[in-house]
Amino acid sequence: MAKHKVAKTGGAAHELIELGKTVFYALLIAFVLRVVLFQPFTIPSESMEPALLKGDYIIVSKFAYGWSRHSIPLSPPIGHGRLLGQQPHRGDIIVFKLPRDDGKTDYIKRLVGLPGDKIQVIHGAVSVNGHPIPRQATAPGVDQTAFGGEFPVARFRETLASGKTYVTNSYGPDGPADNTGVYVVPPNCYFMMGDNRDNSEDSRFDPGDIPPGASSCPWNRDTDRFVSQDLGVGFVPFDNLEGRADIILFSWKPGVSLLKPWTWVTDARWDRFFHPLG
Repeated sequence: MAKHKVAKTGGAAHELIELGKTVFYALLIAFVLRVVLFQPFTIPSESMEPALLKGDYIIVSKFAYGWSRHSIPLSPPIGHGRLLGQQPHRGDIIVFKLPRDDGKTDYIKRLVGLPGDKIQVIHGAVSVNGHPIPRQATAPGVDQTAFGGEFPVARFRETLASGKTYVTNSYGPDGPADNTGVYVVPPNCYFMMGDNRDNSEDSRFDPGDIPPGASSCPWNRDTDRFVSQDLGVGFVPFDNLEGRADIILFSWKPGVSLLKPWTWVTDARWDRFFHPLG
């Protein structure tokens, strides 16, 4: 009887160890995939409308631009630079770490300015190196007020020299950052803007104080006099890029709840499932 009990205890312990190994290896594989290949993100704000809506669940390609310390969860302080770094392209939708908090906050914007570019916004139209990005008015859209109501917004289709095209929102030609100075993008830095141009804290605004030791880009505070005094993103260092947004995997309206399973169906935006991002 005693031997039999010992054998059963040993068998249970062995099964527990094997289960632990399985869970460990599964978590390790998931971690490696998340760091090296793809990472999911949810969209928490309206700053990238109409391309991305609040409640979209996207997949970001982590290998698109190579890897930096910000590719790893919690952005450990393991030095600067990128492994197998590849330059992004104008028009890419990019997830990056906010420069002023050194890895704590993820932002998502569209890349407008490359290193060395001169960027200016005049009456809501963006110019790159003195040449306005061609844009054409489209059917108006709607945006949400802070109290849950809706109001109409103008929409413009911008087309880059590469042929990439996307639609932007505009509340009018004279918003807080619709008429700016000239931003000169420093080396190894990028200029980002939200597609929802009058509802986006982006590279048009002062980045604030950058922590010592963090990757940073020099900022000319003379440009601050042209826009509101809100803090924004400033220029984004190459090291801070996490990856390129490639696809909307799923999408739900804000009313969805894990505690109300029927809303997973009734509040789904089915037309946005598996929607590629150009």
